[in-house]
Amino acid sequence: MRSAALFTALLCAAGSGVGAAAERPAPDGENLYRHGQLPTGALLAGSRDFGANVTGETAACVNCHRRSGLGNVEGNIVIPPIIAKYLYRTRQANVLDLTLPHVPGFTPNGWAYTDETLAQVIRTGVRPNGQPLNALMPRYALDDESMAALIGYLKNLTTEPVPGVTDTTLHFATIVTPDADPVEKKAMLEILQRFFAMQRDVIAAESRPMRASREIMYRVTRRWQLHVWELTGAPETWQRQLEDHLATEPVFAVISGIGRREWSPVHRFCEHNSIPCLLPNVDLPVVADNDFYPVYYSRGVLLEADLIATRLFDSTAVQPRRLVQVYRSNDIGVAAAEALATRAKAANIAVEQRAVPASPESRGASSSGAALKRAIAGVDRNDALVLWLRESDLAALRGDVPTRSVYISGLMGGLESAPLPVRWRAATLMTYPYDLPELRRVRMNFPLGWFKVQAIPVTAERVQTNTYLACVILSETLGHMLDSFVRDFLLERMEMMLSRRLVNGYFPRLGLAPGQRFASKGGYVVRLPATAGDKLLAQGAWSTP
Repeated sequence: MRSAALFTALLCAAGSGVGAAAERPAPDGENLYRHGQLPTGALLAGSRDFGANVTGETAACVNCHRRSGLGNVEGNIVIPPIIAKYLYRTRQANVLDLTLPHVPGFTPNGWAYTDETLAQVIRTGVRPNGQPLNALMPRYALDDESMAALIGYLKNLTTEPVPGVTDTTLHFATIVTPDADPVEKKAMLEILQRFFAMQRDVIAAESRPMRASREIMYRVTRRWQLHVWELTGAPETWQRQLEDHLATEPVFAVISGIGRREWSPVHRFCEHNSIPCLLPNVDLPVVADNDFYPVYYSRGVLLEADLIATRLFDSTAVQPRRLVQVYRSNDIGVAAAEALATRAKAANIAVEQRAVPASPESRGASSSGAALKRAIAGVDRNDALVLWLRESDLAALRGDVPTRSVYISGLMGGLESAPLPVRWRAATLMTYPYDLPELRRVRMNFPLGWFKVQAIPVTAERVQTNTYLACVILSETLGHMLDSFVRDFLLERMEMMLSRRLVNGYFPRLGLAPGQRFASKGGYVVRLPATAGDKLLAQGAWSTP
């Protein structure tokens, strides 16, 4: 499916979202390469002998050669690197230089271009030796000014030193926000520190192997160094704190990380500084279609809102008279409730939002129960009640269920451990954006076995498993990069290899097509069993709303 998707993107330019407009005006060469815009402001146009011509963003080079310029491989389609150190080198230089990293599509004995011959092949699709390019490569009738801008951009693409990369070390950061749960924070850091220590031990025990061929150059033998960036204070101060950390400790990428209510300043920092932010433990990620550097496991509670909407408004079931949503005014349920309210209004369903002002950490359980009782008052059997509440609030629910249609957030409520009172369990449906426990049991043997070998107690299984998985994915991706340590290339290689993984912890599958930044797209709606600890009852198949 991924090969077919790439072929479609090349043939019909379906991947135009990759080249979305930048926040600032880009230089002419970058605009042409990434956005398909000529220096004159006109749209780039590309033609093919068999038709399927492209214009504008759909014609941009980035769609196939990627942001790094290091190319792509999907199935039988090989897109070669087009940065200067691969295009302009002589055959003899390529063969003799054993420090030149191998990348997919690179041919050491290929043709060495000049500015003139490169311009010719871009315009005509024919190499200087008379050999035609692949038919998928468009021909661009660029004027001299546009061609000079493009070639100048290719000469400078992926040439600057990469922060956080030395001859011996790859530096990474993990970011902890001040509202992170203390137990989950400790659990995450223990996994990261143990995994990084294990990697350093392996590297220290090895020597760089001989380079036997151009296809297998050498393994990654740089050790990993982890920097823990703990934020303090209000979210509006985090950007400056992160900039200070980066100035003191330049890093190649951010790995994992954890936050509870707020993550958007971290997201904006990574995007602004072009730093990959890989798979943090957050349940309210930032959804920004044009951003490139932050990558998440899923859309979190926003995905849960869509799962509820699909069941309530897009099914053949009788729709509710009114949607009533209850959430804490200082928690991630606010954003989820707003997303679900938008879907409800589009379906002509009346919406009532009821915020409970104080978090349970600052009020006792009894006052929490009283506040919830007031928030639920007036709900009747024809309403749909959605509770975007944490475990302590769910445990404080009292009395009879006021309606036949109740939903809770699995991510906020503790998944299968949600502490709902007995009266509420049979009447309540829960969103579950993971594979069901019995279906993931075999896959979980891998992280749980690693925890056991490392003598790490399981105190926050979901966070620990997702952190371990992020480390494994990082390790596998770096292994596929063959020392081409470029931040954009890290993300591009991750996109290429992620869907091939079979062991994904809590997730049935992960995948990132070019431009996608949420690796898991679906989930279940389940009914909690009458007795805690019994099997969840899935209400239908896995759904990708």
